[in-house]
Amino acid sequence: MKLPASMQVFERGWLSSNNILFTGRDGTALVDSGYATHAAQTVTLVEHALQGRPLDRLLNTHLHSDHCGGNAALQRRFKCRTAIPAAEAAKVRSWNEDELTYEATGQQCERFAFDDTLTPGDVITLGDLRWQVLGAPGHDPHSLVFFCPDEGILISADALWEHGFGVVFPELEGESGFAEVRATLDMIASLDVKQVIPGHGAPFTDIGKALATAYSRLDYFAADPARNAQNAVKVLLKFLLLEKQHLPLAEVPRLLADMYLFRESNRRFLHKDETALAQWAVDQLVKAGAAEVRDGALLDRN
Repeated sequence: MKLPASMQVFERGWLSSNNILFTGRDGTALVDSGYATHAAQTVTLVEHALQGRPLDRLLNTHLHSDHCGGNAALQRRFKCRTAIPAAEAAKVRSWNEDELTYEATGQQCERFAFDDTLTPGDVITLGDLRWQVLGAPGHDPHSLVFFCPDEGILISADALWEHGFGVVFPELEGESGFAEVRATLDMIASLDVKQVIPGHGAPFTDIGKALATAYSRLDYFAADPARNAQNAVKVLLKFLLLEKQHLPLAEVPRLLADMYLFRESNRRFLHKDETALAQWAVDQLVKAGAAEVRDGALLDRN
């Protein structure tokens, strides 16, 4: 991929979202800040890339913990103005960790403040380029994506990856999500996109193939919503393992059962004994090569 000189992508691991740094003539900005346990690393990456310039603005595509967990650290270091999706403003003001999903997923996010909000239809300038702010519900009801028509670049967050998209969380709680994912994919397909910078994974240019993969995956989940629930359970365990790296096997059922979304996925769709479901998730990660069992513990494998 060839990006404009004013853009730089920090491709992170799956625990942290990718970060996109803009260095324009009149200001600098960062889109998304990664997970809390990587916050110091995020600050260091940004400091090094800015080469003495301040970070003026921080923008979040959505407020899942892996996209905004470095906000507080960046605010302390740079005193940067922060913009979040407008629909999340009240939750952040009151710091409602239930509504912000941090308690529900067993994840952490240091409290942060914001200065501005972003609404679908807004036009913003990042790196001397004009970007459209577009709504992208599905994975998260209030998620945004940013599109630069002049360059054909889409910052897609978790709405479109090279091989799929993020867990459709609303469906786990009995809310509509699959229809919104389809509408978001249709919206992306309508744009003249030449390059995609996803929330996770490497940037890519074969938009047609990525969309075909995403539509196929959506059809698979929508045909049997229990499949989305199973995927969510695996993702919740994998994220926990990415953060901790090492989990005593005996503690896995309790750690998962403490997560509201694990319990709700099971109650609505899977109907299993929680210990049996936890063991199923362990077995699935091991089978996929994403984890290994050794000496009574579950270890992360990348």
